[in-house]
Amino acid sequence: MIRNEGEYQEAKRRVEDEKTRLAGYRTRLEETDKLSPIEVKQALDPFTTFHLGLVEEVKSYERLSLGDFGEIRRIFGAHPHLQDIGRLLIAIRIVSGKTQSQLAALLGMAPSQVCRDERNEYHSITIDRASRILNVLGVGDVLAFGSRMRSTLGRTRATEPSARLHAVAKGRARA
Repeated sequence: MIRNEGEYQEAKRRVEDEKTRLAGYRTRLEETDKLSPIEVKQALDPFTTFHLGLVEEVKSYERLSLGDFGEIRRIFGAHPHLQDIGRLLIAIRIVSGKTQSQLAALLGMAPSQVCRDERNEYHSITIDRASRILNVLGVGDVLAFGSRMRSTLGRTRATEPSARLHAVAKGRARA
């Protein structure tokens, strides 16, 4: 997962490099008389798959950076798993329009700590710390293990997390 602008620029450069390298491989393989078109395709499939994955990663970061809250759902599905909490926190930070340094300032910690935490995808993060991060990003009440449930006179109503994320992203777009 691309976590910041520097990684994004590096990934874009890699996409272009891989595109050029892939075209070179294709040319060399096609120039040999020993391989059929199917064999050339089979030889290039692993490289093509890697390239397409990198392209999708760049596009995903771009959608998150534009405040596309739907990208979070595309990445994690309707109900994120607890083991995805690190990547989810990173995606919410990006969609909220905050840099790692801005998040660090909001949390009262060094930017290097946020960078290190994100590089490790918040491995071993506590629920309290994850909650604090979500709160400073303005979505702390959203991701309480799926939808929040509120009972009113015996009726139960689900509040979609995506509605709050949408509001956060809309507020960011206006800023």
